[in-house]
Amino acid sequence: MPPRRRRLLKRAVLILVLLIVALPLAGWFALRGSLPRYEGEVRDAALKQPVRVERDALGTVTVRAQSRRDANWALGYVHAQERYFEMDLLRRRAAGELAELFGKAALPIDRTVRAHRMRARMARAFATLPPEQRDALDAYRDGVNAGLADLAVRPFAYLATFNAPAPWRSEDTLLVVAAMAFTLNDAEDKRELAFSRMHAALPASAYAFLTASGGGWDAPIAGAPLSWPEVPPASELDLRTLDPALLRGSHGVTDPRVPGSNAFAVGGALAGGSALVANDMHLDLRVPNLWFRTRVVYPDARGAGGMIDVTGAGLPGTPAVVAGSNGLVAWGFTNSYADTTDWVRVERDPNDPMRYRVPDGWATTEKHAERIHVHGGDDETIEVEETRWGPILAKDADGTPLALAWVAQQPGGIDVNLIRIEASRTVDEAVAVAQASGIPPQNFIAGDKAGSIAWTIAGRIPKRVGGFDPQLPADWSQAGTGWDGWEPESLHPLVANPPWNRLWSANQRPVEGEALKIIGDGGYDLGARAAQIRDTLRAHERLAVDDLLKIQLDDRALFLERWKDLLALELNRAPPSALHDAMKQILAGWNDHASTDAVAYRLVRAWRGEVVDTVLDAFAAAVRKPFPDFALPKLPQSEQAVWKLLGQRPEHLLPPGTADWDALLVATIDRAGLKLDAQPGGIAARTWGERNTAHIAHPLSRGLPAFVARWLDMPYEALPGDTHMPRVQAPDFGASERFGVAPGDEAHGYFMMPGGQSGHPLSPYYGAGHADWVHGTPTPFLPGPAQHVLELAPSH
Repeated sequence: MPPRRRRLLKRAVLILVLLIVALPLAGWFALRGSLPRYEGEVRDAALKQPVRVERDALGTVTVRAQSRRDANWALGYVHAQERYFEMDLLRRRAAGELAELFGKAALPIDRTVRAHRMRARMARAFATLPPEQRDALDAYRDGVNAGLADLAVRPFAYLATFNAPAPWRSEDTLLVVAAMAFTLNDAEDKRELAFSRMHAALPASAYAFLTASGGGWDAPIAGAPLSWPEVPPASELDLRTLDPALLRGSHGVTDPRVPGSNAFAVGGALAGGSALVANDMHLDLRVPNLWFRTRVVYPDARGAGGMIDVTGAGLPGTPAVVAGSNGLVAWGFTNSYADTTDWVRVERDPNDPMRYRVPDGWATTEKHAERIHVHGGDDETIEVEETRWGPILAKDADGTPLALAWVAQQPGGIDVNLIRIEASRTVDEAVAVAQASGIPPQNFIAGDKAGSIAWTIAGRIPKRVGGFDPQLPADWSQAGTGWDGWEPESLHPLVANPPWNRLWSANQRPVEGEALKIIGDGGYDLGARAAQIRDTLRAHERLAVDDLLKIQLDDRALFLERWKDLLALELNRAPPSALHDAMKQILAGWNDHASTDAVAYRLVRAWRGEVVDTVLDAFAAAVRKPFPDFALPKLPQSEQAVWKLLGQRPEHLLPPGTADWDALLVATIDRAGLKLDAQPGGIAARTWGERNTAHIAHPLSRGLPAFVARWLDMPYEALPGDTHMPRVQAPDFGASERFGVAPGDEAHGYFMMPGGQSGHPLSPYYGAGHADWVHGTPTPFLPGPAQHVLELAPSH
């Protein structure tokens, strides 16, 4: 090789080596540049007085301020530095603006969400907030933007997606609350749309049988279990006559994953003085976690030299401590499954399709062009047609246009009044604030230092008038029909200091009669989980904080006991085979828990799923006859219907092509067994932990190389627990926080959280505390000693 070419080759190799070394180093330094500021001093003209921000070993943030307004600014600063990307995702999720970050892949989500026009609604909502709420959000906004500007490099997620963060607006906090409404409510009201088709296709007896609100598994806080409707007679419905081609399998109907939660409280008479409150909110899990360990301390504006000192789960994007304790009152939430939506039938004027009938004649719809910005692509514009009730988003079973009325879209449906709860001194004060707050309607459970406890519905409840069926689309063009504002707080159902001294909420039907009519039925959970909590509370005459954690971590498989017994019975009846013998042997090892090593639990659960899906799909097939694309909605109460059928075994309600109920059960046994046996190691190797392995991921990890994704994600670990038991757990779903506390004795409480405090992978708080959450090891409720202190001060 000529010397010149040799020199050029050496130079090229040297440059390549330098690039190989320099690029990762540049990336590393860029990543470090977006680390939050944990120590030192920050000055800003927006602050009135100095604020001290402390972080303990888990990254728990303690904000010590001289006013709540300064605390709002400080929380905004801290949230932006630790979690700006996640805050951005929440506001964009509610506004339908994800494609601006992620490109065309996010367009399907944005198209659906943008139809609600939440950004415009929340801008109007902000303008009508009381002055103190607007001031709080303005201060928080200024803190967020100051914290973002104070990062040397933009947050790493924006580097990875080739984006720049947009500034925070005051109304963005309301969008974060709206994002929670999208999570906790069925914003598309698919359930009611499906019910409309079921109502049109099925006889009344079959419709009532499938859509009832409760039955034998009910565990209301007050009231009795409901009676499940009778089995439809053969004279009205014979499923055997259907074309078998209409069957689909309906997978996913059994135990749908729905946002839920557990909350329970024990009165002071059973707890030795102060009440006890426990809460674990079940949501999709991600890295970092939704919640933010937070303590806020500032003088009580009511005077007398007192201090507000509140600790609990903060929500980045808002300055609120959503659930926790202030030393006098502790509180928590579960999703209420109140009925928050209604479809309204829109009768158009045949001569002018822009006009529609209303009680006082005709009104004209408004059309809005919503422009969706697409990162790396062309913008897209969708047209949204609005009525006085809400946007037109669907069609009824007969083709009539439907407008959606939704609590979150209504004036007053979303605000930040909940911040006031941290100043509550008694349960009664906390209840009053919760009932008057603009949040997605939630079960609210609270207890105070004096020993009082209470349950109510927090958030706005629509006042329905006119006697229409809220489970089906209705005509609101008649005078006196529809929503007439909000139910007054005085009519919110309330159970306070019951004689039994215990309250429990696990997304079940909570009450009965008129109280239930006010709340409505938005799809209550079965009640098995609530019953397990209730019965364990009843089994104790004295309870302490440690007992709360034992209940939250209870993974006993009580719900599947009868299914295990039925499987054993059917296996003994079934024709002998090697697979059936293996299943019998596995079943003999039943250990009563959804433990990670349990094979029998996984087997019974899989078989139940096959049975429920098979039985329900026959009813769905009857609806597919007139509506070929029909899919069953989420039917959390379907266990009641299926078990009644298994008890009575009516021949006319068998799926088409099925000889008898014994044949159905054997076929489902074989399907469940063969699916498990086909996997490596055979059926005997199918532990519950193999299926229920944590996969709690960062939002970006799906699009990154595997070695980077594993670095960003939490460890893949087998987890105990499942749906119908207190320890709700799926690979990426479960307790997004878990706490138990006696107000006034927070030092002996606990607060656990998956995924860690910080959103920055180089932060010492990225994943901190996650192992305690996995293993159920109690982490102290109160922050520990400060490891880092950041001083915030006025610049004037």
